[in-house]
This record gives sequence, structure tokens and C-alpha cells, in this order.
Amino acid sequence: MTEASSRTNLGIEPEVLVEIYRQMSRIHEVDKAIKSGTQSGKFQMTYWPMTGQEAIPATLASLTDKNDYMVTIYRGIHDQVAKGVPLKGLFAEALARKDGLNKGKGGAPHISDPESGSMLTTAIVGAGTPIANGLALAAKMRGQDRVTVVNFGDGATSIGAVHEAMNLAGAWKLPIIFMCQNNQIGEYTKIPDYTASPDFAGRAAGYGFRGVKLDGNNPAAFYAGMKEVVADVRAGKGPVFVEALTLRLGTHAGFQPNELLTKEELAAGRANWPVPKTRALLLDAGICTEAELAAMDGAAAAEVADALAFALASDPITEADMYSDVYANSDDVPRRGFYPVRAEEAAPVGETRSMGIQEAVVTAQDLALAADPGVFLLGEDIGDPPGGVFKTSAGLETKWGKERVRPTPIAEQAIIGCAIGASLVGMRPVAELMFSDFTAVTMDQIANHAAKQRYMSGSATHAPMTIRIMMSGGIGGFGAQHSQSLEAWLLHVPGLKVAYPSTPLDARGLLTTCIFDEDPCVHLESMLLNFGAPKEDVPLGDYRVPFGVAKVRREGSDITLISFGWQVSQCMAAAEELAKEGVNAEVIDLRSLMPLDYHRVLDSVKKTRRALVVHAATEFCGLGSEIASTINEELFPILKAPASRFGAVYTPISFSSTVEMQQMPNAGTIVARVREVMRDRG
Repeated sequence: MTEASSRTNLGIEPEVLVEIYRQMSRIHEVDKAIKSGTQSGKFQMTYWPMTGQEAIPATLASLTDKNDYMVTIYRGIHDQVAKGVPLKGLFAEALARKDGLNKGKGGAPHISDPESGSMLTTAIVGAGTPIANGLALAAKMRGQDRVTVVNFGDGATSIGAVHEAMNLAGAWKLPIIFMCQNNQIGEYTKIPDYTASPDFAGRAAGYGFRGVKLDGNNPAAFYAGMKEVVADVRAGKGPVFVEALTLRLGTHAGFQPNELLTKEELAAGRANWPVPKTRALLLDAGICTEAELAAMDGAAAAEVADALAFALASDPITEADMYSDVYANSDDVPRRGFYPVRAEEAAPVGETRSMGIQEAVVTAQDLALAADPGVFLLGEDIGDPPGGVFKTSAGLETKWGKERVRPTPIAEQAIIGCAIGASLVGMRPVAELMFSDFTAVTMDQIANHAAKQRYMSGSATHAPMTIRIMMSGGIGGFGAQHSQSLEAWLLHVPGLKVAYPSTPLDARGLLTTCIFDEDPCVHLESMLLNFGAPKEDVPLGDYRVPFGVAKVRREGSDITLISFGWQVSQCMAAAEELAKEGVNAEVIDLRSLMPLDYHRVLDSVKKTRRALVVHAATEFCGLGSEIASTINEELFPILKAPASRFGAVYTPISFSSTVEMQQMPNAGTIVARVREVMRDRG
């Protein structure tokens, strides 16, 4: 830098402005390299340009470091570069190469680099905000001096997840910055066409915290404003919403100019483009010479060229990599003809107490809270009172306090997203959803983020979290929106583990296993069994039931009844009735639905040579179809009758208890269905 650079009246330290430009130059060179490579056919890459927005992350980088967390979006390569994500790994990842940051499995829209603090990149608009809350909560609970920044575009402000996240962050005073990079266009729609709001920063006041509007194309002004914002958030004053005004000069995807801008708007935007504008400012203010700036630009270009050469020399990923990083153990991935044998759980030892499922669930959570300070509970109404709508957290807030047992707003996306974010940094959250039906509200967070994060990140991050979901059925009176059994939805998403206990002992053992597993787990709990299952002796110590291990509840020789959850008791009752007719039914309780114990199922059917899968979910497209099909494929030559399935009728569940009892399998209808199977082929 020149002598004149020692002091300026620009409102920013000269050395800081130089460093901001250095980052912008690096971002610009990345932008140019991707454009050149894709247009020349040197490589293929999907790219959403951020040309015009470079000053925002470059400036923020001067106020944060790798210890601070960041969440960004698919258009966030500029955010990644400024955050310190290694360019070699970044390019290799974008080109689906083995040396990518995430083994080439996530690609440019799903970068995760915990070393630099870039924790998650989402390709779902607005979905990162609830997850960022979880990162901020983890830092706050651990007493860490970290700021979390979640980047999103102006288009994301129309997404419900953003509003849920802002409300939760305000209520919990989380150390988070909601960074809205307002580039004036939501994909292909300009602001006046999708909102009547005069601005976005003003929305923060409705959630109880500050919103500021800053010029994102003026590094000096943006730095001054963000310096105060970062300091306040770091000092524990709660969240801040920042509307950083900028302009996207390119199209939504690709490298054409922005077709939604008039010639005049585009010309004005280019004149205000922070990369050349800041370069000129450094020259005009005498802070840098042309030679110094050229050296800076040359160094950035060389760094990018070297990174790109590294990426192109890296081997592409192949089909051999498909099964890794789906789960912590690749043996958990189901595949045709692969049925691993897993050991039974150890026999219970130590002091026991007679309890039902509700108490088993409470005590399992209590044990986990005592065993690991990273365990915490969150969900609607889980505090005392009432201790959860179904009393499954009763007394735990009183014992452990509001830090560890956290009642939330009625906002399922915020709940699950927060759990995901906290789990990414080693916490073990247990999130409660009141009813299975409510998974529909939060399937993006469950299916697109919790389930896929290990795979998309190449195991750079993973989500050791538990979602507890109450299942209705067999009670009546809840109607079509509170009575569905939707386990098949969850089972269709690779990356999730799903358990569904039928006894207090298994509720204690499976929930404990879920909480301490390294993959995202869903623990389904029957409302009918919660207070209605027979009590049994349950160990008070650390007792776990391994996933993928079914249990034979009743020995038999004529037909195998395969079930889970509250339908196991219906199968047991049906088996007793069938015994009066001389039919000896074996009853298998799956206990975990993913991974599923095909080994024990097939062994049983080899003996009985008939099978019926029974569940409360709709028969059409239910889990029973999958299991019956596998049995038929594997054991066709020895079967006395085709394996079949029996589930609920394909209608919404009636509000009438009388009708509901006829919609789902019960002991009487199971007996009738078994008689049909027994008649097939003798």
C-alpha cells in the first residue's frame, strides 16, 4: 500500500478495505473460471451466479472467523469463498470428484465444511434459517463466543420457514444474523410482483428484535453497519435481521445478463458493481497502486486456476460410492438379497420398576439428559405443566430446567430445523411432534435435510437427532387430520432410522438407542399404548434395544403374523382366537422399521410357509406390500400361499370411533384375513 493509505476519510481502515477487495477479487475469479469452463465445454456444472453481490460476504469475512457458523444457499459460492472454504475442495465438489470437500456427493448446492465454519448449504429456498437457529442455540447453550450467519435471498422472505425461524430466534434471543441479500429478484420474479412490503428489515420488529437496512454494494458503509451488528450479536443481545441491498447482474441460473432488468437498470447496476467500483476507490484514494491491485488480482486468478486444475485431475465419483455415507454403517442400507444378522439385545440387568410406555419414555429421556449434556428436549407444550400433551416429558422441565427442556412456539419447521442445526455440531436433540399427521408440515426439514445431510456432506457433518412422533389409531375421535399412520412416508427417505415399540421395555430401549445413535432417528409412539399397554418390569439403568432386531412375541408353526406398534397386540389377540380353531400363528414384532430385520422374518416364514403383514397404515402402498413382496421373491418355491398384507382401508380416518374401528385391522378382522390366507393353496 502507498503512503497515502495510512489515513483516509472513507469510514473504514484502509487495510480492512484492501482485505475486502482481496476477497471480492477471489470471488470474481471463481465466477469467471466457472463461466469460462462451462461455456467452453471444459467441464459441466450447474451454477447460479451471484455477480454483483460480492461485497456482502467479503465484508462479513473481515468481522467473523472460522469459529463462527454459516448457513447459506445454492447461490452461495461467494459466501463459501469468503468464509474460507478451500477452493480445491470446493471446485472438486462442484464437479462431483472424489477429492471434493464432501466426496463429490453434494455438489455446489450442498457444501459443508466444518473446518471453516460453513456448516450447511441448502438447495431449498429459505430452509436453512431454522437449521441456523440450531447452530446458534448450540453455541449459546455451550457458552461459546460464536455468531451464526444465515444467508438467503429476498425471495426466501416469502417462505414460512423463515418466519418460523425468526420468531423462535427472537423468543430465545439467539446469537444469529439473518442476512437477507436483497438482490431485488426472487429467481425470475421482481420484488413488486411478489410482495407489497416496503422493505424486509422492518419485519424483524414483529418478532421482537432489530432489523437494519444496509448498502451491500458499499463496503465501507456495509462494514460500519455490520461491525455494530456483529458486536451486538456476539455480546448476547439477540438476533438481528440485516437487509443488504444489492443487485444480481446475472440471470437466475447460467451466465446470461439479467433478462428482467431494463438496459438502463443493467447499466446502472454495472456502474454500482462493487468489484470494479471498490478497485477504482482504492486507486483514487491512493490506498493501492495499479501494480499492487494487479498483483492481488493475479494471485486470485492463480489460486483459482490451481484449484480448478486440482479438481479436473481428481477422479469422478462412481457407482461404487453409492452405499457409503447414507448411514453411519453402510450395512443399514436395504438392498435386494442382503439381510444381515444382528445380535439380540442383552438381557436387562440391575434394578427394575414396573411401568407403562408413558413412564418408559419419560425415564428414557431423563436418563439421556443425565448421561450427556448435549441432550436436550424441544417441542410444543413439553414444559411443566403439562409435561407434554401426552405427559411424555412430565416432570423433566422441573428437574432439568428450561435450558434442557425447551417448550417451543407452535412451529414444526422451526422445531425440526433447530434440532438439525444443533445436531450438526454434536448436540443430541430430542424433538417432539404431537401427531404423525404433523410430519406433513415439516417433511422438508426431515426428508431433505436431516435424512440427507450425512450423504450430501460425505459424512463431513451428520445429524444425531431424534424425532418423537405420536401415532393415533385404535382410539377414535381424532378424525382425518390427527389419525394417520404415515411411517411409509418416512421409510421412503434414505438416511432416516425408524423405530416403533409395542411394549414399555422396548419403548425404553429403542428410545435410548435413538438418542445415542449417530443417524437421525424417528421414534413412533402409539397413543393407544401410551397409557393402555400392560405394565412390565423395565430396568432403571441404561438399557438399549438394537435397531434391525425383530422379536418373536409368540411361537407358531402355521402362519407368521408380522407387525409393529399397537397392531402387535391385535395380532397377539388374533393368534389366541386362531388357536381355538387349530391354527398356530407365530407373531413377529419388527420393533425397528429401518433398518428392518428381514433375516428373522424370513427364518420364521421358512418354518410356517405362510405370512401376513399387518399394520394400521393404509394397505395400499404400505410397508406390508414391501415385506410381502420380499418374502414372495425370496421364498416362493416353499410357500404354501403367497405372502400377503393387511392394512387400513384407503380412506381418511373417520371422526366416528365406530367407523374408525372398522377402517383399521383389529383382532377380529385379522382372524378373518388369516382364514383367507390359510385357504389359499391349502
